Amino acid sequence: MNIKNTALYILILITTLFFSCKSSKTVTANGELNANASAKNIIKNIDKNASSFKTLNGRLKIESIQESKSQSYTVSLRMEKDKVIWLSKLGIVRAIITPNRVAFYNKLDGTYFDGDFSYLSNLLGTDLDFNKVQNMIIGEPIFKVNTKEYEASVFNKSYLLQPKQQQDLFELFLLINPSHFKMDSQQIAQPKEARVLEINYDNYQEVDKEILPENIKIIAVENDEQLLINLELKNLSLDETLRFPFTIPSGYKAIELK
Repeated sequence: MNIKNTALYILILITTLFFSCKSSKTVTANGELNANASAKNIIKNIDKNASSFKTLNGRLKIESIQESKSQSYTVSLRMEKDKVIWLSKLGIVRAIITPNRVAFYNKLDGTYFDGDFSYLSNLLGTDLDFNKVQNMIIGEPIFKVNTKEYEASVFNKSYLLQPKQQQDLFELFLLINPSHFKMDSQQIAQPKEARVLEINYDNYQEVDKEILPENIKIIAVENDEQLLINLELKNLSLDETLRFPFTIPSGYKAIELK
């Protein structure tokens, strides 16, 4: 993976596939930690508090920073849970993700990409699929957790779940908020590759009784290169009837991601 040449473009694409509702409000974390809480009980609460909305509509402000250079823009986001994630910037750049497809096009330069998750999986060094991307957006574990393989402890103001046996090539740490049992942080490390992907959820908001991320900070590090992406999810509304228009214009040139 070369962060300078490809990861900025792809990670921004993935994370923007991450989140005009006046009822939304910032959620204050005030849950009490139980030092004796078991992995079984924590996972039970994660499942109990999982998002149940059907559709999500909103705006997403994205700021990316690399080598002291930054860029910022805002996109529209629509989502049908478990089925499709769609984003658009004024109809000029549009992207769509489904369980079987990753595609986008850019009217400014007449290019498009239409493929699946295989390239993105190779880029990040782990199998990536629709559910992992969706869970990252809504503040839930990107990897399925179960009581047999995970152990629990307390770390600072969060519950910590981690595999009882970490893999040599792949380490996973999940920090869970004790107030609503959404994620405080998800950290994936590949020590031999000198890679770290850290997803921090700085604030949450309540929208129609659903708890959803408000500010997400993503840090991707490889060797001495670092990419920082700040996301602000705003103007969220749930369970509206939405459309997901996406047709690659004829005559556009396919992008080959290497």
